[in-house]
Amino acid sequence: MEGSLLVDSAAASLGATPAARRRRARFLSCPCSASSDAPATRAWTSYSSACKMPRTVKPVSRVNGWRNGGNGHGWATAREESSSVLEALEDEYGGVVVDAHRLPSGTGEFARSLAASLSYWKSAGKKGVWLKLPLDRSEFIPLAVKEGFRYHHAEESYLMLTYWIPDEPCLLPANASHQVGVGGFVINDQMEVLVVQEKYSASSSLGAWKLPTGFIHASEEFFTGAVREVKEETGVDTEFMELIAFRHAHNVAFQKSDLFFICLLRPLSNEIKIDEAEIQAAKWMPLREFMEQPLVQEDHMFRKISDICVQRLRRRYRGLTAHRVVSKFDAGASTLYYSVAEHDRGYLS
Repeated sequence: MEGSLLVDSAAASLGATPAARRRRARFLSCPCSASSDAPATRAWTSYSSACKMPRTVKPVSRVNGWRNGGNGHGWATAREESSSVLEALEDEYGGVVVDAHRLPSGTGEFARSLAASLSYWKSAGKKGVWLKLPLDRSEFIPLAVKEGFRYHHAEESYLMLTYWIPDEPCLLPANASHQVGVGGFVINDQMEVLVVQEKYSASSSLGAWKLPTGFIHASEEFFTGAVREVKEETGVDTEFMELIAFRHAHNVAFQKSDLFFICLLRPLSNEIKIDEAEIQAAKWMPLREFMEQPLVQEDHMFRKISDICVQRLRRRYRGLTAHRVVSKFDAGASTLYYSVAEHDRGYLS
């Protein structure tokens, strides 16, 4: 039951197609070296902190133009004035993403560079600024907040801050809004349901027999998360059949919304070996006995979920099956869930 996935609206908003990103991406920084008569065009491989997509980009100098010196061409004065601007990548929406791998090493240098960067980005007409500070740069956080940055989200290894430049309502996407959980309804040929008793649970469900549940991991499908959770908690191997139903609730954990997906799974083994760290006991329980539990009968959601699963077993209901698809709006293949009647499975699969 370890881990959780928050649906990251920020990453989704910044994650345009790879082709578009390659067309638009460019560094807002001076090149490390230049010839005597032209700016450097050395390509760098960068990593976008917000989009998490590697790309190859060309450095773009922060100068207003060239001047002719006594010995030939040289940089205009604007180059020296903006030499401390932080390395950053343009995003698709007129903003910048600061390169977390090229941050200054000291607090004094960072404070000066951040102030110079904001001044430069304002003059350049930029909008949103994404600043990712790794854990080993946590001393930079109060300096960024002092400049007007606000917390956006945090993971165990970094904090993401944002700054909205225009004098108008902020259009940056909000932090991830949901956590995603799954439950596995596993039933064998003897019409027995795989159930568990959790070691740690709310007093209202203490000692009750329930379905194996947990949070899905980052980049994990609903059905693979359900199969994994069942395996971790009970030791039973299963395969995904259908997505039966899902529940949407709000203000569940730290004011976040919650999505809970129920998957119908077919057992591939019978032997139970519990995860003693989280599970008190597990067993195969006759379906009727499971349905007659007070936890199921007295709770509208649990009763409805159980009724739906029973109707599916009686072939009076059909859930959603998983299908791999490719779209130009995605960076790669994704999964589309939809229902297919038995006689249409060959046509629509």
